Amino acid sequence: MEQIDRDIINHLQEGFPICDSPYLQVSKTLNISETELLQRLQRLLDCGILSRFGPLFHAEHIGGALTLAALKVPEPRFETITAIVNAFPEVAHNYARNHRLNMWFVLATETLEQQAMTLQLIEQQTGLKVYNMPKITEYFVGLKLEA
Repeated sequence: MEQIDRDIINHLQEGFPICDSPYLQVSKTLNISETELLQRLQRLLDCGILSRFGPLFHAEHIGGALTLAALKVPEPRFETITAIVNAFPEVAHNYARNHRLNMWFVLATETLEQQAMTLQLIEQQTGLKVYNMPKITEYFVGLKLEA
């Protein structure tokens, strides 16, 4: 990685401007062109240095509903159950875990009613009990990893 790539990563961890031309604003701060910024971000994604670049929204703050859920999936059915769960557009992330509850996923819906309905549909389609673990308290951990 070149120093400018490190500067981009470090700068973007501080926040991203909400304006008509956010990439242009960031590029000016870093003294590079908007085109170069976009090319470097794409290269960092393509080579795997960055796994994702995008916004994180607080669904609850904009009227949505978010929850963490888990399943106890028999190992021989893991791939089949993964396909069923991932087919739901409301499933944001799905992770295998080394735990009795070995499949964990985040469900993002527009309403609590839709959340309950989706969890019920997952139970019906998988034949497995869904353990719903909604957030009770949120804590902010300011994590910045210097590149």
